[in-house]
Amino acid sequence: MIYLELFLAFLKIGVVSFGGGYGMISLIRETVISYGWLNEEQLLNFIAVSESTPGPIAVNMATFVGSSQGGILGAFIATLGIVLPSFIIILIVAMVAKNLLKYAGVKATLSGIRPAIIGLIFATFVTMLLSSIFGIKTVNSSFAFDWKGLIIFSLMGIVTFIHWKVRKKSISPIILILLAAVLGVLLYGI
Repeated sequence: MIYLELFLAFLKIGVVSFGGGYGMISLIRETVISYGWLNEEQLLNFIAVSESTPGPIAVNMATFVGSSQGGILGAFIATLGIVLPSFIIILIVAMVAKNLLKYAGVKATLSGIRPAIIGLIFATFVTMLLSSIFGIKTVNSSFAFDWKGLIIFSLMGIVTFIHWKVRKKSISPIILILLAAVLGVLLYGI
């Protein structure tokens, strides 16, 4: 039964999500918490690991959640569920792509979806910030400030800003992940 639940849950996320992996995080969060597959802290850890491993974050999240709930078969089924809709849509779009983008309705639809994706990504950022820095996981949660998390968050922002000012381009996410990992080990210990 868990395999069917994993497949259908991630299939639904794959069908209704636009904007890539970061746009899917809020839907993944809502789904895994509502099913009771992960709690907020586990989800944040899965997001961190998914961000650190190669591949799209949403696929990595599906794989890790599936693995935690159903082992290797669960990982495969959850991953299949989240990539199947995109795979089918890309095949269809590839067949009609030349003619599709010339229509005003298609352009308008894509333009309308963009702000929603930005909103989903921003909502995910705010949720993760409140949870990891301020300890607010639900509406009824009490405030539990994590100064170590704030130091890491602030240093990541400073490093990103300085790199952009000096080099006039964004810093590699890999460097930020490695720096955050080192700071995590130094501040939180092993």
